[in-house]
Amino acid sequence: MALPLLHGVELQAQTPADVAEEILAADRASAAAAGDTGLIEALADMFSGDVIVPAPGGAFLRGKEEVVEALRANPANAGARATWEPIRAGVSADGLHGFTFGYMTAQADTTQAHFKYMTYWERQPDGWRARAWKRAPREAFEVPAATMDPALPAALVSPETDPDAIRAHETSLAETESAFSRDAQSIGLAAAFARYGSADAVNMGPRSGPYVVGAETIGRLVGEGEPAEGSSVSWGPDEAVIVASSGDLGITFGRIRSNDPASDSPPFPFFTIWRRASPDAPWRYVAE
Repeated sequence: MALPLLHGVELQAQTPADVAEEILAADRASAAAAGDTGLIEALADMFSGDVIVPAPGGAFLRGKEEVVEALRANPANAGARATWEPIRAGVSADGLHGFTFGYMTAQADTTQAHFKYMTYWERQPDGWRARAWKRAPREAFEVPAATMDPALPAALVSPETDPDAIRAHETSLAETESAFSRDAQSIGLAAAFARYGSADAVNMGPRSGPYVVGAETIGRLVGEGEPAEGSSVSWGPDEAVIVASSGDLGITFGRIRSNDPASDSPPFPFFTIWRRASPDAPWRYVAE
């Protein structure tokens, strides 16, 4: 019997590790193009038509055209070439979603800039495309040579086609993100980040160092200067939620806001990538 096809790919003939290698290859191919043809051109080819990118001032850029326009408006990107290397990939059980993160270096004239980046991928008819992307500046430290093992499901499954089932997955993830913030208001940021993260979760961390790994360590990082109980900020998935049809990988988009009514700080846009072992298991963030 012929295996089912999706976008011309026999998904059930692949293993989760095969899919992870595909995503890594797509990421590295975009990095190679950014070194050859330029950063903006490579990113434009990598982005899906409906890509979402956090922007300053609590905003989100929606769609390839808007994102590319914003990139071109930044003088630092003019003529820039770049290269980057992923240090980890993760995939969903339906073989259609995944993520990568790693380190980037961009060169414009004689100026060099260094970043950490994170990408959420979806398999589309024209290949793997970025549904979400962000980068954050870092100092020019030596990037760790070690990579992390891929985040893989136990096996691949046929994609779910029932829209109600997919909406239920989206609702459960949105509720988890909201509960994450709600619990932080009582138990504190450190305890909440430790509770809602996976043991292998990563946070982009400070500019001066590499990714921070592990929910407990991330909790200590974000909890610095915070009260032992309570939180100075709150947040929620008020922009978007995207979930794989298998219900085990997804991403939330929202804004972090100060709890101080006198604060004039603008909200901070974020996205967080989540995983769970099965649709019946609890969601835990894996990359943020």
